[in-house]
Amino acid sequence: MSEFENEVKKAEKELEQGLITLENEEKYTEHQSDEFLGEIKMQAQEYGKKVQDAAGKAYDYAKENLGQAGDKFKELTSKDPKELIEDAKEFARQKPGQTILISAAIGVVLGLLIRGGRR
Repeated sequence: MSEFENEVKKAEKELEQGLITLENEEKYTEHQSDEFLGEIKMQAQEYGKKVQDAAGKAYDYAKENLGQAGDKFKELTSKDPKELIEDAKEFARQKPGQTILISAAIGVVLGLLIRGGRR
């Protein structure tokens, strides 16, 4: 699980713990209501900051991985097709299980795309 997902789950748990139900609203005086609303406002601001922090981390993570993908794409486009085939064969020899899983995933995606195009 990524750091972003962990932060989101943590924020969700804190939000659930902070929520309370109001059974008899008539029992609350004006002062208690103002105090309660003040606490809610503080919690909302706190959760807003946590969401902003999590979004910032997600942005940084995506930006970093996009850069790595771009570098890998440039590396692949600079190679000769025969060299790419040899690299693929070598990978298949070293990791046959992963090769089968990758092939199956590609097949599923292509099947969905082709079948979706006929609808």
